[in-house]
Amino acid sequence: MIEKTLVLIKPDGVQRGISGKVIERFENAGLKITAMKMIWIDKEFSKKHYKDHITKAFYPTLEDMITSGPVIALVLEGVEAIEVVRKLVGGTEPKSAAPGTIRGDFSHHSYSYADKNKKSIANIIHASSSKKDAEFEVSLWFNKKEIHSYKTVHEKHTF
Repeated sequence: MIEKTLVLIKPDGVQRGISGKVIERFENAGLKITAMKMIWIDKEFSKKHYKDHITKAFYPTLEDMITSGPVIALVLEGVEAIEVVRKLVGGTEPKSAAPGTIRGDFSHHSYSYADKNKKSIANIIHASSSKKDAEFEVSLWFNKKEIHSYKTVHEKHTF
């Protein structure tokens, strides 16, 4: 099943200059970029994106982090893309993320460190967690004209 999913390289990933390395991981896995843009979001947009977290105690630090710098937003497409992306990204807490995952290789923060310092966890990336979330998030971040359809060389030769 071919799916689309949203990935955000958060401000900490953009500021560290590792966006290309992160994107390369997805392309190496055979996922196709069908939309991409850099955007600096405001608090109002943050509330829309993180609507399920607004009432949680950690939300103010999450909002501070996501609005602290530009974000690179991507729509990735591929076979069971949501699950594949989540596997490549790794666990939400970088300290616990497996080596070889994006969070495991590029970040090391922990929940306890973030809580103690009243900061959001610096985990480089956001990835849609389910089909429902992916549909909502893709439509929130991109309009239909910004999402492109094309065949990759892999699709031309294998499908």
